[in-house]
Amino acid sequence: MTHKPIEKPIASPCVSICALDDDDVCIGCQRTGDEIIRWGKMTNDERRAVLTRLVQRAQAQGLTTEK
Repeated sequence: MTHKPIEKPIASPCVSICALDDDDVCIGCQRTGDEIIRWGKMTNDERRAVLTRLVQRAQAQGLTTEK
């Protein structure tokens, strides 16, 4: 039987600029209020999905050119 190695938790994307805009999105890390609240209980797969959405949100706001 093969065991998947235990993964370290993916770190929070918080950049200590914590303020939610009118759309309930943090202007610092681009997470929604719900994503911030749930981060500690998310699996790494869920966290990866959030990180993907963060990049998309930042691009939509013109905050990054990352692709």
